Amino acid sequence: MPANKSQHSPLAERMRPTRLEHFVGQEHLIGPGKFLSQLIESSRIPSLLLWGPPGSGKTTLATILAHATSANFVFFSAVLSGVKEIRQIVDQARDLQQQSGTPTILFVDEIHRFNKSQQDAFLPHVENGLLTLIGATTENPSFQITAPLLSRCQVLLLLPLQQEALKKVIWRALADSDSGLGALALTLDEQALALLAEAADGDCRRALNLLETAASLTLEALRRTPQAEGKRVITTACVQETLQQRTLRYDAKGEEHYNLISALHKSLRDSDPDGAVYWLGRMLVAGEDPLYLARRMIRFATEDIGNADPQALQVTLNCREAFHMLGSPEGDLALMQAAIYLATAPKSNAVYTCAHKVREDINRTGSLPVPLHLRNAPTALMKDFGYGHGYQYAHDDRDGLVRQEHLPAELAGRTYYEPTNRGFEAVIKDRLTKWKLILKQRAQQHEQQTKK
Repeated sequence: MPANKSQHSPLAERMRPTRLEHFVGQEHLIGPGKFLSQLIESSRIPSLLLWGPPGSGKTTLATILAHATSANFVFFSAVLSGVKEIRQIVDQARDLQQQSGTPTILFVDEIHRFNKSQQDAFLPHVENGLLTLIGATTENPSFQITAPLLSRCQVLLLLPLQQEALKKVIWRALADSDSGLGALALTLDEQALALLAEAADGDCRRALNLLETAASLTLEALRRTPQAEGKRVITTACVQETLQQRTLRYDAKGEEHYNLISALHKSLRDSDPDGAVYWLGRMLVAGEDPLYLARRMIRFATEDIGNADPQALQVTLNCREAFHMLGSPEGDLALMQAAIYLATAPKSNAVYTCAHKVREDINRTGSLPVPLHLRNAPTALMKDFGYGHGYQYAHDDRDGLVRQEHLPAELAGRTYYEPTNRGFEAVIKDRLTKWKLILKQRAQQHEQQTKK
């Protein structure tokens, strides 16, 4: 066991590898000929950002990289430290470089917690090579890391560990007598192993924490029933007792939040009710605000369904009201019902496209005046100026149709709303087509009568 780790350290910390051959997972980075393998072979480490979920190996990889060089490795937590500590590290790094030429690798855990000015404090020292920065983050660097710092670092994406990799980690911890649980002579039945790997949800640290707790419960059970000493097995029942309630990987304001809401939205748009209720359920179980989900579905009803099914908007508004009245968990069913309705409704983005075209023309043309014939004329003076002159009252027509321009002259003839052939919009499209045909025939008749 390394000198800085004792049996009192958590199992996950004691089992942290210091050599690449002991690292499990992330084969796309550490496999033969892959990026990190080549870096370690060359002993030349550039500034890196390691982006991945908890327990994917960010800190461990940084430690392995540091051991692969003769550099001074400094561990730095963005949660516990600030700019003052950065200055101290810079001074120490400068002294080391001047005295012995030893480079410094600065590992910053949870670098996304630094604000812009704190991140900027690294820039000149990374730029001039005084510090090699390795940052670890669970958040998308595109949103959480400043552009200047991002441009000076290579971003490496770490993935959640697969279950087979987690099983390998668990077996290694059970067998290791120096750093792991080998001295306890415990074993694990296959079902319990599979349950542990599944419950870890891609998180190596969680897998080892669960294993350590399950081992403690097993030892306590053996102490109470000495006659079972010959069966030093961590059972499925013991693992189930350890798990109690599974916690899903989720951050209501982070990357996983946006990933899941995107998956929900796209499942609805692609008319897949099974995908929609799964992602909706995932967010509800993980603790997302149900009213946020209701608001997103209201938006979806207007953006992706619109007049193809006008009832969709009413369904989502009723869904929100129902949740207000019932709360959770009963109100969750209203969310599920709305999601299924939206997924199975005909789709159209014609309203969304229409709104976009309208905004474009408004931004381009500015405050165009209202045509005089559309203006109200409540006073004699306004009538004298031509307000309301030539306006045709639609109800006076036998078909309720009049042929007059309702847009400013600069935009005359512009078409914004183009209904699809799906759902109720097919009815709207047919209606608009018939109206236009009637008005066109009238115009032709008027033209013929004028020529006579």
